[in-house]
Amino acid sequence: MDTKLMLSAFFTLFLAEMGDRTQFAALALAASTHKPWSVFVGALAGLALALLLAVVFADIAGRYLPELVLRRTAAVLCIAMGVWMWWR
Repeated sequence: MDTKLMLSAFFTLFLAEMGDRTQFAALALAASTHKPWSVFVGALAGLALALLLAVVFADIAGRYLPELVLRRTAAVLCIAMGVWMWWR
């Protein structure tokens, strides 16, 4: 296992998720149910599954598409989601 890559992924995702809607949703759910460990385990499992799907898809797509196409597609999708959320 590549420790440098693992730490890079950890810190990148940790910083990206700080203040995210997912974090606020987990905060609200834990506060309203008073069951923080259940919320933590459920949120961790959900996030892990979403990340697993993203990594598997990226691995498969990376075999058939050039990196530039993947990066530009990801950028367009992020912008599109931002615009959609703006108007929603």
